[in-house]
Amino acid sequence: MVTLWFIWAKLALCALVIMVAGTVLTRYADVIADKTGWSGSWVGLVLLASVTSLPELATGASAVVLADAPNIAMGVLGSLVLNLLMLGVIDMFSRREPLYRHATQSHVLTAAWCIVLTGVVALGLVLAQTPVNASIWHVGIYTPVFVVGYLMAVRSVFLHERAQMPTLPRDDVDRYPGLSLRRVVARYMAAAVAVVAAGIWLPFIGIDLADQLGWQKSFVGSVFIAAATTLPELVVTITALRMGALDMAVANLLGSNLFDIAIIAIDDLLYTQGPILSAVSPLHAASAVTAMTMGAIAIVALRVRAGRAATWA
Repeated sequence: MVTLWFIWAKLALCALVIMVAGTVLTRYADVIADKTGWSGSWVGLVLLASVTSLPELATGASAVVLADAPNIAMGVLGSLVLNLLMLGVIDMFSRREPLYRHATQSHVLTAAWCIVLTGVVALGLVLAQTPVNASIWHVGIYTPVFVVGYLMAVRSVFLHERAQMPTLPRDDVDRYPGLSLRRVVARYMAAAVAVVAAGIWLPFIGIDLADQLGWQKSFVGSVFIAAATTLPELVVTITALRMGALDMAVANLLGSNLFDIAIIAIDDLLYTQGPILSAVSPLHAASAVTAMTMGAIAIVALRVRAGRAATWA
C-alpha cells in the first residue's frame, strides 16, 4: 500500500525536476533570442510559454487517456489563476520601477485573447449543465474555437511585434559567442523533455493524493496539480527577472495562459467518452471567471500605467 509520505515525496521530486528544467529553459531561451534577433516578448510568448505549459499538456493528456480523470486535466484552469497571481506579485515587488511601465503593449493583446477564450471555456461549462447538445461526435463545439483562437492570437501578436520592430533599438553584439545555436537548441529540447516526463507523472500523484486524503479530484486538480504544473512559469519568471528580461517574463505568464486554453482542446480530442467539459465538475467555472477578472485587471493596469508613464516622462 502506498503511504502518504511517499506520495508527497513523489510530488516533491516532480517539482524539483520541473524547477531545474525551467531554469535551464529560461537561460537558453535568452541565448536563442540573442542569436536569432527575436524580441523578448516573442520568445516568451512562443518558446517559453509553450514549453513551460508542457506539464499541463502532459498532465491533461495522461489524465484523460491513462488515468480517466478529466477533473485532474481541468486543473489547467487553476494554472490560469496562478499565472495571473504571479503577475500581480511581480508588480507588487517592483514598486521602484513599476512592471507595467516598461512592459510592451503587445501584452495587452495577449491578455485580451486570453479573456475571450477563457470566456468560451466558462460558456462551455455552463452549456454542459443544460440539455443542449454542444458536441460533434465526442468533441465539444468549443474545441475548434480554442484552436483557431490560439492561432489567431499568436498571429496577431506576431504582426504587432513585427510592426514595432523598426522603432526598437537593435543590439548586434553576440552576448554568447562560445555557444552555437544548434547546441543551444539541443539543450533546450533536453530540458523540455524533462519537463514533459515530470508532467506525465503528476496526474497519478494527484489521484493518489485524492484517494489518501478523501478529497475530490476537482479540488486536487485545481489546487495541487495546478500549483505543481505552474512551477515552470514561476521558475522561468523569477529567472527572467533576475536576467533583466522583463518582457520575456510577462510574455511567458500571459502566453502560458493562452497555450493552456489550447491544451483544453487537445484534452477534449483525447477524451473519447464525450465532451470533456461535460464530464468535469461545474465548480471549474469559478476558476474560469476568476481568471477572466484578473486578466481584465491586468489589461487595465497595462493601459492606464503605460499612459501615466508617457504623461510623467
